[in-house]
Amino acid sequence: MGRDVSTMKRWRLLGLIVMVAALASSSARAQVPPHQPGTICFTPYFWCWAQPPGPPGAYCGCPGPYGWVQGILG
Repeated sequence: MGRDVSTMKRWRLLGLIVMVAALASSSARAQVPPHQPGTICFTPYFWCWAQPPGPPGAYCGCPGPYGWVQGILG
């Protein structure tokens, strides 16, 4: 019985490590090309080129499949 519990804990730990690694590598920011600050608008799900560019941290928006999505210039 004690051996089964230890094995279960190891599998849970392995699952947690794999899940954290998958979530950490799924960031859209990792796929952004080199750019000048304030020229890309970051939304919670994707990014777009800012039209017009502005100061980093200002609000912006990107066209999405269901309308305009608010973001922040970066």
